[in-house]
Amino acid sequence: MLTLSVTGVALFLICLQFGAQYVGLGEIVRVLIRALGDGQVDRESVGTTGVILLQVRLPRVLLGLFVGSSLAAVGAALQALLRNPLADPYVLGVSSGAALGASLAMLLGIGTTVLTLSALPLCGFAGGLLSLVVVYRLAASYGRLPVHSLLLAGVILNAIFTALIMFVTSIMEPNRSAGMMSWLMGTLTAPAYPALAVLTAYLAVGITALMRQAQVLNLMTLGDESARALGVDTERAKKLIYVIAALMTGAVVSVSGMIGFVGMVIPHAVRLILGADHRLLLPASALVGGMYLMVADTVARTLLAPAEVPVGIVTALAGGPFFMYLLVWRKDQLA
Repeated sequence: MLTLSVTGVALFLICLQFGAQYVGLGEIVRVLIRALGDGQVDRESVGTTGVILLQVRLPRVLLGLFVGSSLAAVGAALQALLRNPLADPYVLGVSSGAALGASLAMLLGIGTTVLTLSALPLCGFAGGLLSLVVVYRLAASYGRLPVHSLLLAGVILNAIFTALIMFVTSIMEPNRSAGMMSWLMGTLTAPAYPALAVLTAYLAVGITALMRQAQVLNLMTLGDESARALGVDTERAKKLIYVIAALMTGAVVSVSGMIGFVGMVIPHAVRLILGADHRLLLPASALVGGMYLMVADTVARTLLAPAEVPVGIVTALAGGPFFMYLLVWRKDQLA
């Protein structure tokens, strides 16, 4: 974890350097020390570069860190609960359900006025929880959860929710509709610091709650019957973890849109290196997921600078082939 933390700090500083305009490491350190020291962040104190760094690039990199951490931690928990490495908020339709909830909130004018008061994350939470329950009910058969049924249920819900989101988008005013389309493709446009603080609170609560269930998740990977024999109230544990997963997914989707495959790729890669003990897997996945999305967003905003590629496209291009690899070459593990 120490190595991961040091690597994370290094990547954080590197990601701050790159964008439409390169900023040297010395300038970054100077501006951060000035801002943290006396709180002076105006143009006269830190210069134009400093203002761009503090008002645009820093909140954006932090958002990537928090969103990636949330999605990866949720993916690790769902993979343990469903005992399947394909489980992921995006594949299971949780992200699209959360996006639908947030879209309806935007259509009704809720999100534009009280984003920092958590209205959008809560609407996303409701949509994500609904989709998770529906997927589970559709896929479960006599206490079993066949992987093909799970994927099929996720695909069906994704299609339905995407159609509903498109409908909501089509009846919006043109200027809001364009913003909605950009958001749906996954974006880490610099948020205001109050909104970032709200997201941080959701992440802290969610990660803490998941860490408290780490030992339960270890036992759940043995199967429901084995876990019950070892004293786990499996039904209560499932409901609790589903609620946590939906809450965290709803919070990040309401800010960043649908960013796919982070929750599937990262926990799987971390598990191959560090093993399947969730007391280590959960925090390590959160750290690596945050680093991954910070780097992906840096690529997205520098590849065609000054134009930006939606970060959801970058993660899909990286995660899609990995998904196919699991589906084609690891069939035995998925069964």
